[in-house]
Amino acid sequence: MKSGKFDSTILTLGFAFLYIPIIILVIYSFNESKLVTVWGGFSLKWYREMWSNAGLMSAAWVTLRVGLLSASIGTVLGTLAALALVRYGRFPGRLLFSGMVYAPLVMPEVITGLSLLLLFVALGIDRSLMTVTIAHTTFTMCYVAIVVQSRLLTFDMSLEEAALDLGCPPFKTFFKITLPLIMPAVVSGWMLAFTLSLDDLVIASFTTGPGATTLPIKIYSQVRLGVTPEINAVCSILIGLVTIGVIIASITTKRHELQRQRDEHVAAQTA
Repeated sequence: MKSGKFDSTILTLGFAFLYIPIIILVIYSFNESKLVTVWGGFSLKWYREMWSNAGLMSAAWVTLRVGLLSASIGTVLGTLAALALVRYGRFPGRLLFSGMVYAPLVMPEVITGLSLLLLFVALGIDRSLMTVTIAHTTFTMCYVAIVVQSRLLTFDMSLEEAALDLGCPPFKTFFKITLPLIMPAVVSGWMLAFTLSLDDLVIASFTTGPGATTLPIKIYSQVRLGVTPEINAVCSILIGLVTIGVIIASITTKRHELQRQRDEHVAAQTA
């Protein structure tokens, strides 16, 4: 009993350590005072100031575009990589391929960013929104591959085999049978990739160029001169967007799981 109370206390303190600073940031985004550490009353003026800050809004729009593009491309590539690693066994070059897929997980971000910068310079590619998107896709796809691979390892192959035996082509079988069943993992991988892209600072700082300043870079450059309530406001909106995205992803995943259980129950009764 004492052990259970001790574990609950440690868990509570851990969550408090993680989330109390975020709650304080959100609260002070509604602060009337220009001093972020002095409460001057409730106000929405810093949200109005944020919307009128063209540089901040431009950086936020760049970040959203990069996040959506890199997460979507990384999800497609990561899913295909997971399929290759799980379904095709020991093909020639498998060890090298898996190493290349998982390398960004253990590679320091400074090295990844510097290597991508040198690659773009060697190829004569000017740094822009495209280079940031390529860089983010490079390190987010490996996270998607891991999430989807874990789902494929427990996938019931008899479902695909039954569809193929009934004359369904392999390509159609994937989109009608496999993809809907692994969709919760794909959605989770997309959300993880999108969140990592929003949060990245180091790799983006190496690969960004004129007109492609992301929000983390913009915030970091302003924080060095002092924290302003506008930063608290934009961070609060980002927290809200990520929270809404996580809730939507959780609801979608739960619905897919319930639908899968209902389909399996109906199939069992029919058999």
